Amino acid sequence: MTRTDLLRPHAHVHLGVFFQGVNHSTIWSDPASGSQIDFATFRRIITTAERGLFDAFFLGEGLRLREQRGQLHDLDVVGRPDAITQLAALAAITTHIGLVATQNVTYNDPADLARRLASLDVLSGGRAAWNIVTTDNAWTGENFRRGGWLEHSQRYARAGEFVRAAQAIWNGWDDAALTQQPVTFTGTTVDLTTVPTLPRSPQGHPVLFQAGDSPDGRDFAVSHAEVIFSAHGSDYDDALAFAEDIRARSRAIGRDPDAVKILPGTQFVLGDTPAEALEKARWVKEQQVTPATALSLLGQVWGEDLSGYDPDGPLPAHDPAIAEIDGTRGSAQHGRSPHEIARALRARAEAENLSIRELIIAQERQRGFVGTPSAVADELVRWVRTGASDGFNITPWIVPSGLDDVVDQLVPELQERGAYRTEYSATTLRGHLGLSDPRTPCAGTDAGQGEVVPPQEALSPLA
Repeated sequence: MTRTDLLRPHAHVHLGVFFQGVNHSTIWSDPASGSQIDFATFRRIITTAERGLFDAFFLGEGLRLREQRGQLHDLDVVGRPDAITQLAALAAITTHIGLVATQNVTYNDPADLARRLASLDVLSGGRAAWNIVTTDNAWTGENFRRGGWLEHSQRYARAGEFVRAAQAIWNGWDDAALTQQPVTFTGTTVDLTTVPTLPRSPQGHPVLFQAGDSPDGRDFAVSHAEVIFSAHGSDYDDALAFAEDIRARSRAIGRDPDAVKILPGTQFVLGDTPAEALEKARWVKEQQVTPATALSLLGQVWGEDLSGYDPDGPLPAHDPAIAEIDGTRGSAQHGRSPHEIARALRARAEAENLSIRELIIAQERQRGFVGTPSAVADELVRWVRTGASDGFNITPWIVPSGLDDVVDQLVPELQERGAYRTEYSATTLRGHLGLSDPRTPCAGTDAGQGEVVPPQEALSPLA
C-alpha cells in the first residue's frame, strides 16, 4: 500500500481554533484587527467557529508577560485573560463547541486545578478540555516565588503525577450513589488528600490535550493525552512521520495507536485563484514580520538592542555577546548556541543576498496551507484519510475575522467531499472527537497512583 492510498477512506476532518494570545503571527497592527482581550473578540471567534461546526475553541495562556532584556516586549500580543474564566463566560453563549484551557502543572495545585476544570466541564455540559503544559524556567516561577524550583528533567515526572492525581479526584465521585470519597495521592512532587466537590459531567471528565514534541513529551502524550496539539501542520511528510512515531510509541506501551487524536497547529491563507492566494500569503508574512519585529527577533540571538540597525541592511558584523538566549519570549531557541545560530544566519544572508528583514522573513517558513478553498480542502482530506493527522487546530493570522473565509468557503468544500460534519451529532467534546468514555470504578486504584478510600467511608453529598 502506498502513502497515497486511502487508509481511512471515510474519516472526517476535525477542526479547532487556537487563540494563542502571545505571538507576532497575529497581525494586530492592521486596522481590521480587534482587541486581544475584549470579550467581543472572543465571542466573535467562538460563535463563528461554532457556526462552522468546529470541534473546539482552544485558548492559550501564559503566566507572565513576555520580556526582552528585562523590559516588557511590546511589539506583539503579550497579554491573555485567565483561560478557565474566559471559557466559562464563553460556555454561556455556546451550545456545542468544546472549550480547551491551557493550564500549567508546575505552578498550579492539583486539587484546586482539578476542581476548576471539573467546574468548567459540568457548567458546559461536558465540553471542557485541559491542554497540559509544563514550565521549568525560573523567569516564570518568580511570579510565584518559586523560581527554578523544578529541575528540567523532572517536569514530565511532575506532569504525570499531577494528571493522575486529577484523574483520581474526578473519579472520586460515585455516580450511582451520588457520594464523594476522599482521594489520597502520594508521589515525589504531588502529595494530597482531598474530597471531590462536583459530580462528573456527561463526558466523564475533561479531555486531555498535550503539545510536547521532545522525546519525553511524546512519551508523556501517548501515556496520558487523548489529543496531541502538534507543531507538524505544514509539511505532509513531516506530519506523517510524527503520526507514525506517535502510533509506534502507543503500541510499545500497549495502547491502541488510534486512541490519541493528532491535531497539528496550522494557518490557512485562502484566495479565489492560486496566484491570489500566494500574493496574499506573501502579504501576510510581511505584515507578521515588521521591520521592528525583525530587529527584535535578531536581537534575541545577539543579546542586545539592535533597534538602531537598518532592517533593510546587513546583519551585525560582530558576534553575539551572550552564551545563552534569553527564554522570556518562548522556548523555540532553547538549548541552541547563539554563536552557531549567528553563523548559520550570516551564511544564508550572504548566499542569498538578504537584508535583516528579508532573512527573518525567509527563516520563518510558510506555515500551513495556501491556495483556493477547493485545493486546500483536497489536501486536508488527503492528510486525514492517509493518517498524517486527524484534523487541524487553526491559528488565525488576524482576529476576530480570521475564521470567516474558513467557515464560509473551506468548510462547504469539505462537506461536499463527505469529509466534514453537516451538523453536530454529539453534545460533548469527547463525542465530537470520537473518544472513549474515561469513567472508571470509584474505588480500587493502585496506591501511589491516587488511592481512593473504601466506599463505606464515603461522605454524603450534604456532609
